[in-house]
Amino acid sequence: MKNKIIIALFGIGLLANFSCTDLEEDVIDESLEGSGQAEAVSGAIAPAYGQVAWVWRHTNYYGLQLIAADEAILPYRGGVDWYDGGKFLEAHSHTIAPGNDLVGSSWNEVTRNISRTLSAIEVLRPLAEAGDAEAEGALYEMIALRAYMNMLMLDSWGLVFKKEVSSELSEILRGEEAIDYIESEFLSVVDVINTSRGPGRITQAAVWGFLARLNLNKAVYRDPYGTPNFSTEEMDRVIEYTDNIINSGAFSLSPEYFDLFNDDNNSNPELIFGADQRGVMNNEHSRWAYWSLAGSWFPRPEHPSADGTDGPSITSDFYQTWVDAYGGEDPAEADARFFMENQMIPEELQDLTGVTPENDEDHYYCMSAEDFEINRGIIRGVIWGPRKDESGNFLTCDGGFRIYPVIQTKGNGPDKNVDYVNHTLQVDFTNEGRLHRNGYRVSKYQFSRTSPNGNNYSSVDLVLMRLAEIYLMRAEAKLRKGDNAGALADVNFLRASRTARPDQTPEALGAIDLEILYRERGFELYWEGFRRTDQIRFGHYEDTWTEKTDADVHHRLFPIPQNAIDGASNVPGYLEQNEGY
Repeated sequence: MKNKIIIALFGIGLLANFSCTDLEEDVIDESLEGSGQAEAVSGAIAPAYGQVAWVWRHTNYYGLQLIAADEAILPYRGGVDWYDGGKFLEAHSHTIAPGNDLVGSSWNEVTRNISRTLSAIEVLRPLAEAGDAEAEGALYEMIALRAYMNMLMLDSWGLVFKKEVSSELSEILRGEEAIDYIESEFLSVVDVINTSRGPGRITQAAVWGFLARLNLNKAVYRDPYGTPNFSTEEMDRVIEYTDNIINSGAFSLSPEYFDLFNDDNNSNPELIFGADQRGVMNNEHSRWAYWSLAGSWFPRPEHPSADGTDGPSITSDFYQTWVDAYGGEDPAEADARFFMENQMIPEELQDLTGVTPENDEDHYYCMSAEDFEINRGIIRGVIWGPRKDESGNFLTCDGGFRIYPVIQTKGNGPDKNVDYVNHTLQVDFTNEGRLHRNGYRVSKYQFSRTSPNGNNYSSVDLVLMRLAEIYLMRAEAKLRKGDNAGALADVNFLRASRTARPDQTPEALGAIDLEILYRERGFELYWEGFRRTDQIRFGHYEDTWTEKTDADVHHRLFPIPQNAIDGASNVPGYLEQNEGY
């Protein structure tokens, strides 16, 4: 079993709960120089970089961050889909047990990524010490990537793994020691790491961004169950590091918000760091694009198997934050980040009064596959898309494909095969609230045109750091220091930058406080993996929303997987469960 080989190679210190799967590498990365894995440097770093997208897979770390926050919910759809042992129900309600598979898979993928960076470091360090400049530069990147992965561990489980030799046992650090270790790793490379190889590789700007994140959250990491005490010194460091990025002139805000999540986003000047995909590997995934969408919706007429999964929806509580911000104005009209209309339904087809799947044979418009793009952002109401005939082929017309109101073909609800997919605000764990149609969906990422099936070979980089976050971190640090005017200027500069659709460019705010800034981070960064950490830092993680009433501060951290603790049982006291579990 290859698991044993890998665990022996990396040492027991990282304690991943591996399943019996084939773990042979198949990693190609266009952002890597050299002649592939046969070349020592590229071969060393490719597995570590290639693992990043899998860490952020929907059923790994991304799902853990998303569903545990107030921005998303994944019910047991119709009592038939997405139960998965109750792991998503537990994550949303904060009733997670140490055996929860979402926690276990997230832990596994992060620790696996740490292990791969260590393996790369052990290959690269002697080459660098022998004078190989290329190896030296790659070594700095692996040290930074290891620190980033350890920061994910600290954020979610309150600990990090310190290890320099794979044959030795990792040292487990918590609290101040963990913070100091991660910071020292970043500081050891920030002045010598490359400045231009991003966004698929870690650059100096990305390290500055990681240092800003670390200092912004130090108060939480230092005392994860207490009330954060944000020091002036740490906020000054946040401002210093974000100033470095902003003043470098190397990045600029994207006029079209949704361009940040398109096929060509690798070259978007707002992107600082991401999982480089660009469609050359099977495991370059579109999970962030399709997970939320209706299973009856086919966003790519050229690929009949590309559809959604009826996965998570935004919560009614998170939607309400948009409504509260814009009052009587529809958020889709007020804010370019909420919605982008790509599907222009002919006016004569928009009224569906009296129209049903039984009489709508001619109720369609025609669109070529090349021109068809689904709407983006937060999707509400009846959706439109291509329709299949009884043989599973899309219905065509002169010039392309017929675009109809989408019939509800998934699930076992009363609307199946007799009504259209009509996404409603209500979504919860009740029989009515968990129907497949329920809940507004998020279509933030483009369905990649390089993907033959909507699942793999995606060309859309997973965005893990971008300039907007940098402005928001600087604004928060200024605000926590009492510089309201400086914070307001940063937030308004960001809002005013989305100019591609001027009618939807959000208006300038007249004032700002921590609650407004918290709301603004939700609007700008929704479904990008920040919300749980934001809720903890802003004091909202113990709030009540949708199906979550738990207020135990110990649940700010996730439980350590029981299998990991059991695997360390031969070293007494080595890995202890987090409080409250």
